[in-house]
Amino acid sequence: MSRKQKIMLVRILAAAAMLIGFYFVPLLGWPRFFLYLIPYLVIGYDILIKALKGIRNRQVFDENFLMAVATVGAIALAIYEQSGDYTEAIAVMLFYQVGEWFQSYAVGKSRRNISDLMDIRPDYANVERDGVLERTDPDEVEIGSLIVVQPGEKVPIDGVVLEGTSSLNTSALTGESMPRDVAAGDEIISGCINLTGVLRIRTTKEFGESTVSKILDLVENASSRKSRSEDFISRFARVYTPAVCAAALALAVLPPLARMGLMGLPAQWHVWIYRALTFLVISCPCALVISIPLSFFAGIGGASRAGVLVKGSNYLETLSQVRTVVFDKTGTLTQGVFEVNGIHHNELEDARLLEYAALAESASSHPISRSIRKAYGKEIDRSRVADIREISGNGVMARVDGIQVAAGNHKLMEQLGIPYIPCHLVGTIIHMAIDGKYAGHIVISDVVKPHSGEAVRALKKAGIRRTVMLTGDAGQVAEQVASSLGIDEVYSELLPAGKVEKVEELIRAKGAKEKLAFVGDGINDAPVLGRADIGIAMGAMGSDAAIEAADVVLMDDDPLKIAGAIRISRRCLRIVYQNIVFAIGVKLICLALGALGFANMWLAIFADVGVMILAVLNAMRALLVGKREQGRSAGPAAAD
Repeated sequence: MSRKQKIMLVRILAAAAMLIGFYFVPLLGWPRFFLYLIPYLVIGYDILIKALKGIRNRQVFDENFLMAVATVGAIALAIYEQSGDYTEAIAVMLFYQVGEWFQSYAVGKSRRNISDLMDIRPDYANVERDGVLERTDPDEVEIGSLIVVQPGEKVPIDGVVLEGTSSLNTSALTGESMPRDVAAGDEIISGCINLTGVLRIRTTKEFGESTVSKILDLVENASSRKSRSEDFISRFARVYTPAVCAAALALAVLPPLARMGLMGLPAQWHVWIYRALTFLVISCPCALVISIPLSFFAGIGGASRAGVLVKGSNYLETLSQVRTVVFDKTGTLTQGVFEVNGIHHNELEDARLLEYAALAESASSHPISRSIRKAYGKEIDRSRVADIREISGNGVMARVDGIQVAAGNHKLMEQLGIPYIPCHLVGTIIHMAIDGKYAGHIVISDVVKPHSGEAVRALKKAGIRRTVMLTGDAGQVAEQVASSLGIDEVYSELLPAGKVEKVEELIRAKGAKEKLAFVGDGINDAPVLGRADIGIAMGAMGSDAAIEAADVVLMDDDPLKIAGAIRISRRCLRIVYQNIVFAIGVKLICLALGALGFANMWLAIFADVGVMILAVLNAMRALLVGKREQGRSAGPAAAD
């Protein structure tokens, strides 16, 4: 609880105690008025000051003005009638402040959830210079610097591990509770907490461009982008408040004049002024003005806890309306890493064939060559290799242990006149010939992410009607991946401009109220992410351009989080609509009762403060959506 909230709580308790205590004090007239003025000012002085400032700044019609007019008017009526009953006016102000305290507590809790994320900001970096560690501001660390991260410290800047092994706590970034193991050669992102070993890291980015800095910027700017619901409430409040003030004035003046002029009856000014003041208290739009933005703010906070960064409440609202999800393939549904996943029709032992291939490919920097060497897993003895000759677009030839080895595609085999056996699997096929004879082939393919199939199924359970994959890969590869994952449609061999055209075509084909989301990670996905109704980027390994262009960022690159993000947005919007219907419905009923004289100040208190407290408490439920999604990610995924 903040210091401001503690002071307010003390004011509430003090005013309540005085209100109860003074009830038993036998004073009348002006002494009683001044006695009751003490708790009124204790609990309401800030509201009166804000109302006066609003009048002075010509911004009159807000909740502070309504509360000030209603309570001062009620006190004036008590003085006029000489009833000495100031309890209602003080109680109205007291319960209003109780509602404000609940709202402040709810916002504080939501902000603390965001602050947990803000804790990822590192305070310093240990820069190694000439064997000496210097504690430096992360902003001052240059690209290529050597930094050391001790156990318990935050990783301050993105980089590559040079030495050391450790486990990292990534929960603040990704929402995942399981630590991530890293070793020399692994990329490491800022904001993680080092748990075990000492790590020496070579920085690859400046602090301003690092992951932690971009995340903080996304979250800090999220509240500036309002949803249509919030814009509606803002416009509603600007029109509604002056309208109810005019209605209250008419209620105070017109019926008494009509009674005197048309009916020849007593005016009963005090009765109608009391009704008008009650009408004002009931009309206060606090529940709407406070709870709707709070619902979105809490929803964004809850999503961040689950590793989903939403750049604004407008995107949260759009995400809830998505019915078509379009995927990029490489790096989104697949890992973007080539791996050896099969050795077929081998005349030698698998290990021997892989050894010959790795040695023959030892001088190449091509990703295919690197994947073969990685699968071999042993140190390459270059002294065993001679006469390496790379044949552009076909493969390589070399002498390994004095034996002629050819490794390449079917064109290389045809060029050498060596019969080969086609492969039934989809991927890159490396045919091997040893000493002029066909020896078998190695299958290399991009690896599908572990949760990709589950992610597509979860989306369909969440109500997504159409899943599409766009890729620049060959048709056979694309069809095989899409079929294995259960994706409805696939379009292959597309350039970046072709992806944009296809997304525009899909947007034109969807329903008017339905939205299309595009999920990607590469720098060539940035134009499509910007063109879609809502762009979702893979944040951990995605490019900076993709993250900048996207509206939603998934911090752990897990496509299963897409369905989670949609569920979060829909729950948040359900809470928003519940609050709108509940608040407006109760207000209209109570306003009618107040105008007809069936509602007194106590019902007005419920209509104003009670509805506000209930709406705020309902809005607080949006904070729980992230916890629920964290629970899903910890075990088998499910959908609503």
